[in-house]
Amino acid sequence: MKAVHFGAGNIGRGFIGALLSKSGYDVTFVDVNAEVIQALQEKGQYTVLMAEENGVAEVISGIHALNSVSELDAVIAAVAQADVITTAVGPNILRFVAEPIAKGLEKKGDKQSLVIACENAIGATDTLRAYIEEHVHATQLARVLETTSFPNSAVDRIVPNQRHEEPLTVAVEPFFEWVIDASMIHTQMPKLDDVLFVPDLTPFIERKLFTVNTGHATVAYLGYQKGYETIYEAMQDQEIVATVRVALQETGYVLTTVYGFDKEQQNAYINKVLNRFSNFYVSDELIRVGRSPLRKLSRYERFIKPASMLLALGQQPEALLEGIKAAFQFDVASDTESVELQEKCKASPLIDVIAEVTGLSKEDRLVGMILAKLED
Repeated sequence: MKAVHFGAGNIGRGFIGALLSKSGYDVTFVDVNAEVIQALQEKGQYTVLMAEENGVAEVISGIHALNSVSELDAVIAAVAQADVITTAVGPNILRFVAEPIAKGLEKKGDKQSLVIACENAIGATDTLRAYIEEHVHATQLARVLETTSFPNSAVDRIVPNQRHEEPLTVAVEPFFEWVIDASMIHTQMPKLDDVLFVPDLTPFIERKLFTVNTGHATVAYLGYQKGYETIYEAMQDQEIVATVRVALQETGYVLTTVYGFDKEQQNAYINKVLNRFSNFYVSDELIRVGRSPLRKLSRYERFIKPASMLLALGQQPEALLEGIKAAFQFDVASDTESVELQEKCKASPLIDVIAEVTGLSKEDRLVGMILAKLED
C-alpha cells in the first residue's frame, strides 16, 4: 500500500504521516521546504515524541520525500501510484497542491484511490476536490471521479511550535482523533488503523470545532489580553479557565440539543479538552493559536456559529461573547489578519465591521450583543 502526504510540517510528520506509516503504508511526503525534504530523503526516518512526562519516542521509518517545486514530475507519478493521498498544508494552500494531485489522478488509469484533506476547516476535502476538478481534463473527469473517493474528515491533535536538536523530530500530544465520513467513500475502504469511520461527519466536526477550537481560541484571546505568552500560562489563571469552561458548556448545550450527544459524555469531553490545554509539554504560544482572527470570527467558525445556534435555541451566550470580544481586540503586528481587523475597526463604524467580519446582518441580534459587549 502506498500513500502520498502533502505537507511535511509538524502535523504532517507527527500525526497523519505517522499514522499512515503505522497502518502499513509506504509514505511519501511532498513539500516545498527544501531543507526538510532533503533531510527526509537522506535519513528516510524521523522520531515522534509523546509530549508528556516520560513520554515515549517512536521512530517512523521507511519514509520517502519529494520536493514539489524541483521534483514535480516525480510527485505526479507518486500520486498516480498511491492508494491514499492526504494533505495537511493549511486550508489556504489547498489550491496550490490541487494541480499535481489532479495530474496524478489522471495518470493512474482505473486504480482506485482516496483523497482526504486533513485540515482544520469544515469540508476541506470538498474544497480540495473542487480545485482538483479545475485541473482535470474534461475527458478524464468522469473516470477520475469514478475511481477516486473524496471523503471529508475531522482531525484533532495538538502539535505545538517546537525546536529540537534533530530538526525532523516532532513532539505531539498523546491524544488524537481522525474521523472520516464513510458515506463519501464509493471505492474500496482503506486500511487505516485508529481511524473512526462514521456515517455522518457533521456532528463530529461541530463537536471538535465547538469544543477544541472554541476553547483553544478563547484561552488564547483571553490570555493575550492578560499579558500571558503561552496556553499553559493562561490555563493557570482560574478566571480564564472558568470563562472557558462556561463557553464550552454553552457550546455543549448546542451539541447535545442539536446533534444528540450524551450530556455526561460531552461534559467528560470538555474536561478532557481542558486537561489537554493544561499539558505543559504541548503548550503553544498564544499569538500562534490566536492568529487569523478574521477567519476565526467568520460566520461558520468556532465563535459565531455556536453563538447563533445558542440564540436560536433560546439560550443567551455569555462566555462566548467574552471570547468574541477578546478576538475583536486581538492586536498583533505580526499577524496580517489582526492588523487588517484593527484597521477596519478604526476606519469604519463598529457595527459595520462586526457585520462584515461575522457575515451577519446588522439587524441580527448577535451583532447587537457583540456591539454592546465591545462598547462596554
